Amino acid sequence: MVVETGGYSPASLPRSSISRCVNTLGIRPDRPETIPFAYRDSTVGTEFELQVAVKGARSDVDLAISIEKSRYYGNVVRRAAAGDTSGRVISELEKWLEQNTEGIWENSWVRFPERLISRQAQLLMDTDLLADKRNPSLGYRSDRSRFQFTQQGESYVRIPISYLVRLSLADVLSLKKLQHSAAEYTGRRLLNCFLNDNTSPETSSFHICHLRPENGNGKAIAREAAKRHLLTHLLVEYANQKFQLRQNGQEAVIFLSPNPPRRQKDLNGCVADSFYRELFMSPCISWDKGEEKRDYMILCHQVLSRSHLNAVDKLREAGIINSNLVVLPNTSNISLANNGVHISLGSLRMTNALKDSSSPVTSASEKYIADLVVKIVEHFLPIFVGSYSAAPYRLDFWDFHPERALGFLPHELDYTHLRMLWRRWRRKARNGFLGRSLTPFGPHWLDEALALLLRLRGDFVSDFRLLDYPVALMSTRNSPALDGKLGNAERLKEDLEEMGAFDQRMSLYLLYKSREFQNAGYSGFEGRYYSLFESFEQDMARATDLQVLVTALAFQYITSGRWTHSDIPDQPFVESERRQIFFGTAIGVPTSYVSSRSPNRFLLRIVERTKGVRQSHRYPGYLRVKNSEYRKALVRMILEDGKDLVEMLEVRSSVTDLKARLNEPETYSVAAKLTRAILDKAGVRSPFSLSGREFNLTAEDYYRQELHKRHLEEGIACLENQVEEIDSSPNFRRGLHRVLGGKSAEKFLRSSKKSLSDGTASVDQIVAAIAILLTAEMLDTGHYEESAYMTWEWAS
Repeated sequence: MVVETGGYSPASLPRSSISRCVNTLGIRPDRPETIPFAYRDSTVGTEFELQVAVKGARSDVDLAISIEKSRYYGNVVRRAAAGDTSGRVISELEKWLEQNTEGIWENSWVRFPERLISRQAQLLMDTDLLADKRNPSLGYRSDRSRFQFTQQGESYVRIPISYLVRLSLADVLSLKKLQHSAAEYTGRRLLNCFLNDNTSPETSSFHICHLRPENGNGKAIAREAAKRHLLTHLLVEYANQKFQLRQNGQEAVIFLSPNPPRRQKDLNGCVADSFYRELFMSPCISWDKGEEKRDYMILCHQVLSRSHLNAVDKLREAGIINSNLVVLPNTSNISLANNGVHISLGSLRMTNALKDSSSPVTSASEKYIADLVVKIVEHFLPIFVGSYSAAPYRLDFWDFHPERALGFLPHELDYTHLRMLWRRWRRKARNGFLGRSLTPFGPHWLDEALALLLRLRGDFVSDFRLLDYPVALMSTRNSPALDGKLGNAERLKEDLEEMGAFDQRMSLYLLYKSREFQNAGYSGFEGRYYSLFESFEQDMARATDLQVLVTALAFQYITSGRWTHSDIPDQPFVESERRQIFFGTAIGVPTSYVSSRSPNRFLLRIVERTKGVRQSHRYPGYLRVKNSEYRKALVRMILEDGKDLVEMLEVRSSVTDLKARLNEPETYSVAAKLTRAILDKAGVRSPFSLSGREFNLTAEDYYRQELHKRHLEEGIACLENQVEEIDSSPNFRRGLHRVLGGKSAEKFLRSSKKSLSDGTASVDQIVAAIAILLTAEMLDTGHYEESAYMTWEWAS
């Protein structure tokens, strides 16, 4: 077998080395079971980004208190009183504080007396507040006073909810009735699954799942995620009661929600960027070097804010902005408050080969193959958008400035595709008068009056998160990101930094990112294009099955020599050409345009199989491709080229499910299901029956209440399937005896599941449910050795 090296010199990576890799891995193109990520070869782990809020009055909630007591607020008040600054700033901030009728304060911290947490939890926090946990002699963090203070002679703790979850777990594990049980051992191991480095809390998989038909393939990781989400919720509920948060007017809630909160956007518009970071950037308490990690997150916010501003110049260069009248993006960008799900796959075959120092499979050959896999898989990503995850969002007419609506797309698409996409989006939105498409002029009062007079409605998109966050920065001509050469990402980041779009100290953003063995400890790929799943088992499980399938198919293409790097050239225009379909699908535009002379032979092959393609009248030399038909063509391609993989992986039902979502999206797609639920909650039939603010606030409320309850019920249902096995184990039953008061796990869960899902459970019920969940986690791993679960010891 000969595989083209796509630009490698014979000295750096001979063609024969790829053949040796294939031989070493035992890959035979005629035997799909030998292909990486195929037969029993895939492992999977996930990371969830969660939304938090605190319910309460202005006088009780930390966010409002912190704003009012801040030096920033005091300085603005004094400057406004002296006439040194406009009174509008303080009036907008006061309005934001006063007009919170629901009492929901997104991403607020919490505060409570330190005496309410156990000694062990206090010791954990003391350890976490060290400047370097590996070198305690350096003492505490310089910002320790942010997290511990004295009020009326009593010591208080003040922490973000992301850290509250970890502290709550430590407190639960200190209870005597859990000591020396499977739950305690497992809980100690899981403490490090609640590391947080972003505005929103994050949780990572409690264990890595092996994707096998007997385990339900993607259902295994979906069930793990559902139970992890349930445990996270219960830990917050435990804190609400044990730490007396609810009693003192601060009810913490944690749930899944994809877009930044509307009110947080409003606040971001009336405070300085440095103050926004002080309020919302994670302090990264649980990291070994927390301040260092916190400074990195501050850097990310500064860079993305600058990058969004620089996107305006690109819009001008692209000819999309033709006047000097623009609405500049805020100097404080809120994109880091977007929440998504990352699903990471690993290949046992690739990982084991790379572990073997005598193997011809090297980091150079891994890089060559992985970059080509990413390029191939990117063509398939439109089938996931809206079908399995979504982030419905309503834009008003005055939000439809290109410098606002297009988000980071100027850094992600070539100017040609950006202009095409913007024209199609404007036409789709139908903001026109007398046959002429209109966009906002600039002053908000004028845009609002014009919208009212001419009934200009703005638009509705199915996955706004993919536009509001830099999910895939475009390569430069001299530094392609996916040419298969070692160090290409570093070279690209240097170029992007010079252009003001990025910082080379940050990790490069890609839709499908290779996880290299040398850095990650395994060889695989991370899918970063998921927003919000309506259901773990129905949506996340199916999406995981398909992610494995298209990854294995890409390996089959490569190892058979069918497609090489030269078939998908590493040019910015080619990269943009395939990604425009992905972004167009997120927006909901019906068509994309592909050059009939595109050097991307893989894309042209898909277009050949797409129905309804014709020559474009507007763009000579381009083919007009319907996005919906392109996605259906991808399914046909999977079934034809990967039919053996489909049967071997036993994912035929997932492919059938995909066809239904693509053929009848208004019935089966996640975007449609979420939108219908939001509209039902509002009592209307169309997103355009509501203003953008009304729709988006209703969506947030739906995610926080009805959808959250559904997610919890899924977690409980997954747990119910395991209680019989837990009860049948003498060791597990004995470990749960004290916490369940002699009841069986099955009997407890049957009598308590309603209160666990609707927020009325007592502390004892919450602790019992946590203990069962932790025991179930040990059961999921298939075995336990005491030493394996003692990875963290109580500080002494």
